[in-house]
Amino acid sequence: MTGHPHKDAGFRMVGPDVTRPAEHVTPEMLIQRCDTPLLLAATRCAIDLAEARGWSAATATGVFYGLKAVLDGNTDDDPVPLSQVRQRVRPRSHSSATKIAEVLAELELLHDDTTAAIRTWIDRRTGELPAGFRRNVGAWLVVLLDGDARTRPRSHTTLRVHFGIVRPFIDCWAATRSHLREITSGDIDTVLEPLHGHRRYNAITALRSLFRFAKRRGLTFADPTRHLSGGRGTERTLLPMTAEEIQAVQQAAVTPAQRLAIALAAVHAAHPKAIRELTLDDIDLPNRRITLAGHRQRLGEPTHNALLAWLGYRRATWPDTANRHVLVSRISALGTRPVSPDYLDKHQLRGICLEHIRRDRILHEALATGADPLHLSLVFNIDHTNAMAYANAARNLLSSPAGQAPSRRPE
Repeated sequence: MTGHPHKDAGFRMVGPDVTRPAEHVTPEMLIQRCDTPLLLAATRCAIDLAEARGWSAATATGVFYGLKAVLDGNTDDDPVPLSQVRQRVRPRSHSSATKIAEVLAELELLHDDTTAAIRTWIDRRTGELPAGFRRNVGAWLVVLLDGDARTRPRSHTTLRVHFGIVRPFIDCWAATRSHLREITSGDIDTVLEPLHGHRRYNAITALRSLFRFAKRRGLTFADPTRHLSGGRGTERTLLPMTAEEIQAVQQAAVTPAQRLAIALAAVHAAHPKAIRELTLDDIDLPNRRITLAGHRQRLGEPTHNALLAWLGYRRATWPDTANRHVLVSRISALGTRPVSPDYLDKHQLRGICLEHIRRDRILHEALATGADPLHLSLVFNIDHTNAMAYANAARNLLSSPAGQAPSRRPE
């Protein structure tokens, strides 16, 4: 066994006999019983969760044997269906399917093939709407969730935000309207009139989504939002990060992986996707160069230091991994895929939005270089439309008496 033993006051240190009663089993005993790398990774994760959640030794032991049953025959990193977890876990007192699913979810190995909670939420929330709107709004949310031939699937957060925006509008219209087809452009203008800035932009986005869906499905005769002016970003105000936000980022960056992710976003304005897909072949440490999303650029000192720290940790933790991606997790180290899309937010940077840090970096560059869109395009490899949006935002800040450029940014 390699590495230091896990410490858990709930586990009693006795001999190596794993056949002893569950309350006498130690973490080391469980680790010694692992016969595959996948089970070993899951067991270590279960031990960590046991320490964090305060599980008893008996509970942790039950979870171990449940994991052993669930992962039997699974030699790669394919997700395990939740229905399989519930089927294979024996109905014993400590072998909890819920806790086993929690371990697999932490390792990004769980696939919920049961009725998703978001669908229950859709049914419940749309059931609260006036009868004439209920079915059509529900169908719209389902298409946002699943996607169709003309719409890509949206995140659960997008569904909740869009519904939260249109819900009060529908309640307002229900006083004089009984169906989406009765909504006019005047009705749209009435609910949008008191809104300004990002609230108006978000409302327009949600309403356009709803009524374009309704028009495509023949639920309305015309799209009452088609007269709305302003495209993407027109009503959105880009502002630098506040001192409080910068401090929160600095406090959150406590591990090598966190410091690397923040450095790539704050110095190189890297997209989260580019961070996840960065490989060892994209890094040229001797010549201080890095290639992000096909764009080769100079490797700044903060990023260079963060890379050295992370690569040292990576080498010590997963010395034999064949994965060529720079960022690896306990489970991705067993294969060759990048970490999952939610890895950075869910497991590394809780409460910190890398996209916000990235936008702040580009905006600072625009403020420091006279809001030159060509310069922004060349430095950050962004298209002309986005470069103009950042340049216009910088000009607005520079021309505003109160819009002074902040003197700091996250390193």
